[in-house]
Amino acid sequence: MKKGVFILLAIVINLVSCKKDFIDLTPPSNLNATAFYKTQQDMNQATLSAYGNLRALYNATYVRIGEIRSDNTTYSWLSGNPANEKGIDEFASPLLPENGFVGELWDESYKTILRCNIVIGRSGTATFSDEKLRNQYIAEARFLRALVYFWLNRSFGGFGLNNELLGPIKVDKELSQAEAYELGRAPLEEVYNFVVDDLKFAEANLPESYGSTDKGRVTKAGASALLGKVYLTMAGYPLNKGTEYYNLASQKLLEVINNSMYALVPSYKDLFDVAKKNSSESLFEVQYMKGAPNAATGSPWNNNFAPRFSDKEVVLVGDKGGENSPTGDMSKAYEVGDPRKYVSMRDGWVNAKTGVFQAEPYVCKYYDVSSSGSDNGNNWIELRLGDVYLMYAEALVRAGGDRATALLYLNKIRARARNTPGDPQAPGNPNLLRDYTTADFASDQDLLRAIENERRVELAFENHRWFDLVRTGRAQEVMVREQQVDGYNAFTWSDNALAYPIPMTVMQSNPGKIIQNKGYTQM
Repeated sequence: MKKGVFILLAIVINLVSCKKDFIDLTPPSNLNATAFYKTQQDMNQATLSAYGNLRALYNATYVRIGEIRSDNTTYSWLSGNPANEKGIDEFASPLLPENGFVGELWDESYKTILRCNIVIGRSGTATFSDEKLRNQYIAEARFLRALVYFWLNRSFGGFGLNNELLGPIKVDKELSQAEAYELGRAPLEEVYNFVVDDLKFAEANLPESYGSTDKGRVTKAGASALLGKVYLTMAGYPLNKGTEYYNLASQKLLEVINNSMYALVPSYKDLFDVAKKNSSESLFEVQYMKGAPNAATGSPWNNNFAPRFSDKEVVLVGDKGGENSPTGDMSKAYEVGDPRKYVSMRDGWVNAKTGVFQAEPYVCKYYDVSSSGSDNGNNWIELRLGDVYLMYAEALVRAGGDRATALLYLNKIRARARNTPGDPQAPGNPNLLRDYTTADFASDQDLLRAIENERRVELAFENHRWFDLVRTGRAQEVMVREQQVDGYNAFTWSDNALAYPIPMTVMQSNPGKIIQNKGYTQM
């Protein structure tokens, strides 16, 4: 996006307020609803408002839910006895429904859904000078709604205390307060089908590309990529739709692969270069720009992920949070000399005053120099072609398909990695990230493990790992090992951990109507 679009986003963000209710039902409070949502320009602003609220979800919430929960990362520094952080990271039992991060995930998700529903519901009666834009704005809103519901499904979808497989609350339109209090959780499959319908509409009505002033808005290929990912997830746990949905996933992902508008960037490092955002590999990025008033559009990760007690050795300007610190197991997951490790993380830092190496791992994938505080310019890449290649390879294998084709796309990812500049101090290795052959794998399970690890190192710190473990049924095996290695020997696995609790505020807002997930207390 160009600067003008960012400024508009920053303005529109401030037009929406949020009550502490289980769904925020009010339209933008600082706008007269009878005077707004009337023109094409109004609906464009409303659509950008839906995009804008994604930042509240990606800034910190999704990192904790999708990455720190997994075996990839932890906290390098915590003060006091932070129950919220430990509940997610250490599987503290029980992970209480009043966990602030879980509540924030729910609240910000429904704020975004509200904004999407306003666009979807009111575009039909607004006056448009360009009729093509009417369905485009609706399609953008339906993509964003689908994306948020996909996160809600994977986070909260699970077996309720009534033994039914439940998803979140499904809200497909603007509601009155009275209507909202009649809503309970919908069956998980119903909500997934709702997501699929939204993405099919988005595919049919989104443009293939945009002009430079609208760069960053979602395209048809972005909708197709997310739809393929949704099918892949539906094929696995907990819906377990199986081969039919692995085939649907592979078909949809192949459409994206065959789209000549997209290609892997030559160097893995270029993906995360703040000066090369929205690359040929990008299918959807959450847009950020530093330097806005009050850092309203900046990204925080470079500062949040820096070791808490480092100085300018890691970040030049601003705070250091000690969050999302790579685990020892994550460090070992890379093949020795893999350039992606050098791009993505460091095993520690050298204290500039003492010259002593501090063995404190940190993520460096999102490096930028903050304008002040925690105000960086990095986008968040939610969907990219490298992810699509690996999902396609996995879907082919799980459906009993062509292993040779699966290896072709797995090896494309490895080839790009080995051609990336890495640690200049690393010794040469002529066999680094060599291409796999069918002879390397005695079974499909062996090949799937290789794809799993490739996903781990290729997509490290991009919020994929926990959900990959859940959908493939690998969470228990991996997380029990990880918790024991990290010293939590009293940790006992329960499948209840596969779903987060419905937040306390939600349960209190509508007691008895909303069913809690297993392992947590019904209000």
